[in-house]
Amino acid sequence: MLSQKLVLAAAGNAAVATYVDDVFSIDLWDGDGASTRTITNGIDLAGEGGMVWGKTRSTSVAHVIADTENGVSKNLFTNTDDALEDRGTGNGSVDQFNSNGFTIGNSNNFINYSGHTACSWTFRKCPGFFDVVTYTGNGSSSGQTISHSLGSTPGSIWIKRTSAAEDWCVYHRSIGTAGHVRLNKTSVYTTNQKFANVTSTSFDVYDSDVMINGSGDTYVAYIFAHDDQSFGDDGDEAIIKCGSYTGDGTSDGSKTVDLGFEPQWILTKRSDAVDNWHVCDVMRGQTMEGYTQRLRANTSAAESANSGAVPTSTGFKLYSDNSNGGTFIYIAIRRPHKPAENSTDVLDIVQHSGNSTARHIAGTSGSKPADMHIIRRVNTSGEPSFIGARILNSYSFPTDDDSKEAATNNKYGGSSALPWDVMTGINLDTDAAMNTSGNTYINYFLTRHPGVFEAVTYEGNGANRTISHNLGVAPDLMIFRNLDRSSGQKTPVYVSGITHLSVFGSDPDSYGSNPGIFLLNAGDKATFSSSGYLNHTHPTSSVFSLGDTFHINENAKTHIAFLFANLAGICKIGTYTGVGGSTDVDVDCGFTSGARLVIIKKATNISAWRVFDTTRGINSGTETYWFFNNTFTATFDVIDPINSGFRVVNETAAAQGLNVSGHVYIFMAFS
Repeated sequence: MLSQKLVLAAAGNAAVATYVDDVFSIDLWDGDGASTRTITNGIDLAGEGGMVWGKTRSTSVAHVIADTENGVSKNLFTNTDDALEDRGTGNGSVDQFNSNGFTIGNSNNFINYSGHTACSWTFRKCPGFFDVVTYTGNGSSSGQTISHSLGSTPGSIWIKRTSAAEDWCVYHRSIGTAGHVRLNKTSVYTTNQKFANVTSTSFDVYDSDVMINGSGDTYVAYIFAHDDQSFGDDGDEAIIKCGSYTGDGTSDGSKTVDLGFEPQWILTKRSDAVDNWHVCDVMRGQTMEGYTQRLRANTSAAESANSGAVPTSTGFKLYSDNSNGGTFIYIAIRRPHKPAENSTDVLDIVQHSGNSTARHIAGTSGSKPADMHIIRRVNTSGEPSFIGARILNSYSFPTDDDSKEAATNNKYGGSSALPWDVMTGINLDTDAAMNTSGNTYINYFLTRHPGVFEAVTYEGNGANRTISHNLGVAPDLMIFRNLDRSSGQKTPVYVSGITHLSVFGSDPDSYGSNPGIFLLNAGDKATFSSSGYLNHTHPTSSVFSLGDTFHINENAKTHIAFLFANLAGICKIGTYTGVGGSTDVDVDCGFTSGARLVIIKKATNISAWRVFDTTRGINSGTETYWFFNNTFTATFDVIDPINSGFRVVNETAAAQGLNVSGHVYIFMAFS
């Protein structure tokens, strides 16, 4: 069944690409119990309609739902059978549906409790994703037909009687219309038919049961799509799937569920036994070691840290909810996949002064949730830079060292600190490398977007293989790290276009087009002979290749890869050749307002990785910069700003080795 968007396109109307970013959002905040709060997430609820599901996380409070069909101030609760409640505005729930989010009332209640953390999941009405309809029961033993505008066959339907108390009645495609489950209970699947004839335009409520069709009773139905592949750039991507899996009893992440996309939100329920409805999402915490922050839709209990479902690049893996032989149903929603519109969508640079107190380092205005964090003390030498990532939770790794594993560099303060549990920026503890009084730190926050930046974790197997990624284009630069090795490891870096012939102008050992390898934690020049890193294979738009070395693919160890690509006007990865003497080199990146971040490394000889940014100054005179592969900082006149990118100044003026005649340099720059 063609979605409504593609039908319009076929009829001669230009279809506008829709992304999951346009119809779904996870939002976090701290309640204050006194002020109204506007959540701005870019979701048009006022014009398109939809539903907001909210929960106070840090204490026992009901899950609250407000939708545009029933109206503001009217609430349902996923963990009770209560009728629709009208508490008036200012009740600590949704007071207003806006064109770019919603507003919460100023009562010390529901999702605005003073001193407590809260979250919400916003679902916008959209063909192929989600719909909300209300209806009145007719009490007929033959039921009635309920129309909807989903435009594709629903994967799940949740019905709630709103005029009186009654359990939630849930249809899920994996268990069919012969029975149902109840959202507010842990009970097993019941073979008592409540649904029939579920189609792309309607569904039947099956009989006169007051749960779904009592005479004169009012109801709301929340309708979720399944695998409607009409989203994304080319209108061929799914953003929601409703499926099932059979547990195998393992708890080490070896059990995986294939979705064909990476999820940001997962709801699971064992349907053949008593079990909770578990809700996990990447904003509250899902990390590579199986740690998740879980809420339960059927109980008002506070959030708890457990093992659970963890995203992969193509689905999710299980550390719990996997009882041997058990049947589990799920709803999974794709991670954000809208292309970046400008460089600030991808890169945010923030400088802070340490205070030795646990704190939040917020992003700048308009910045997005970060997926990667690079931090460096810049007022003095002596402290390395560290790289962290949302999927790594509180772990990080130093960029200059080959002897420390991620687990020993818990620089964010441990799992209790929840460093990524914020909408922008990062939460820091008191560690000297990140937040000591009297020191100044630079933070680079990077947000994943197709076509420019991606992060992937994987388990090594010690043999040549490929790993799927969601960058959408072939990476131009990749950084790899073994996260479980205690010593002796390297941090390999791949750069596209770097071959022995392109760098040295010769191919004496028949290296051919073998990809070169640099080391982020060393100043070594590019090497080409080893197959153990990338198996002599360049990456593609869907996979990258691995060899058998422990640095990049150690058996049974967890690894992370950061992938970057050229994107016009935002990111440029390339090379330039030094000319020496008193001549400058202008590096044209295709920008219009210069480069905000520049990383340079000589490819043809031993040389440090130098890092420059405009927050501390890329000036016509001297600038202060730092190094990935050591703990030094330096101040020299090395590069100058130009609108199209950056200028490498002549060797006579700088004498810092970035413009040596005949030498090839790699660089990555963000506008």
